Amino acid sequence: MADTQQVDPKAERTAARLAKQISAFSKAHGGAEGQVAHIGERGARIVLVGEDGGWGDLVAPSTEIAEQAVQQAGITVHESFDGEFAAKVKTGPYEWKRMAGIQVGGSANS
Repeated sequence: MADTQQVDPKAERTAARLAKQISAFSKAHGGAEGQVAHIGERGARIVLVGEDGGWGDLVAPSTEIAEQAVQQAGITVHESFDGEFAAKVKTGPYEWKRMAGIQVGGSANS
C-alpha cells in the first residue's frame, strides 16, 4: 500500500530555510548544538549554542518544522536546556547588564 502522507510545500520551504540558518550559525561558531522547545501557539523555539560559546535562537511556526530543520542541519539536539549543554553558553558584559536591568526593573538599554 502506498504512503498517502501529504507534504506541505510551505512547511518544507520553512524547514529548509531554518536549516540553512542553523547551518550558517554552526559554520560561524565552529559547530553547534541545539534544543527545540514548544512555545505555545507561536510555535517552537530553536536554541543554538556554538562550540565557541556563542548562542542564538530561531522561532519556527511548529515543533514539527523545528525538528525537521535541526535534523536537516545535522546538529546534535538536546531534550532540555540544562546541565552540560547550558554550561557551554558564554555571556559577556552586554548580557549581564541586560539581565540585571530586567531583574531590578530598570531598562535593559540603560
